[in-house]
Amino acid sequence: MTLKQLQYAVTVADTGNITEASRRLFISQPSLTSAIHELENEYGITLFTRSNKGIELTPDGDEFVGYARQVLEQAALIDERYAGQSSGKQRFCVSSQHYSFVVEAFVELLKKYGKDKYEFHMRETQTYDIIEDVAHLRSEIGILYLNRFNETIIKKALRDNGLIFEPLFTAKPHVFIGKNNPLAQKSSITPADLTPFPRLSYEQGSHNSFYFSEEILSTMDCDKELVVCDRATLFNLLIGLNGYTICSGVISKELNGPNIIAKPLYVDDYMEIGYILPAAIRPSQLTTNYIEILKELTYSQPTLL
Repeated sequence: MTLKQLQYAVTVADTGNITEASRRLFISQPSLTSAIHELENEYGITLFTRSNKGIELTPDGDEFVGYARQVLEQAALIDERYAGQSSGKQRFCVSSQHYSFVVEAFVELLKKYGKDKYEFHMRETQTYDIIEDVAHLRSEIGILYLNRFNETIIKKALRDNGLIFEPLFTAKPHVFIGKNNPLAQKSSITPADLTPFPRLSYEQGSHNSFYFSEEILSTMDCDKELVVCDRATLFNLLIGLNGYTICSGVISKELNGPNIIAKPLYVDDYMEIGYILPAAIRPSQLTTNYIEILKELTYSQPTLL
């Protein structure tokens, strides 16, 4: 195994295409294919399979590429620290449930620590994918929540994937609604108040279990359900259809605008929002910086318990 071979494997995984990978790496397709086969033979695993979608990672390949990314990152840091060589593009990736403060912290990180060349990824995605991304080192850090209902299941998934959960804050349940919603004049809202209105939630894909829901009280009966994949669509439907979603109440007016407001929900529940990291790997400096920014932003929130 060489660092160059690891770079080849990571590039093929990123592009999903041998032709594009060979172009980026400035080598011929046969040479690239041969290098991948040498890696597979050395470790007795299959990294990639071909399908009508292109080149896809096998489960073994997904795990291997995660470790390869970590090795390459550490090698680049050594070169930069001791040989004075630039590591090229600065890379960082966050996977998160749909929280505006996570995006706000991401923006601040880029402003403070972004170099001349960078490739940053902000993935607002499904709960199970957050766990998978961090477990396989596609993301340096993940953001999600725990409460009494989902804690046992989520913590088991984290343990099974060698991850740890570190809390940031505990929030009272709130609902997001449009500022012109009939409920906007109430100082607090009860579950019964929500009955006439459509409930919005985020799609969780093949792992659409109540335990992986991004919204608390996901088992509460509701006659009108709207399921979306992104925050912009959810906010548009909140406004256009007088819908609601149950959340932490932490909102950024700068990022989300003045048309969405948060109202306390009168229920005996909570959301413990925190970050997940690989237990066996020391966080990078960028990850540490990002965590500090997250803490600075959330310490000042008025909705916390």
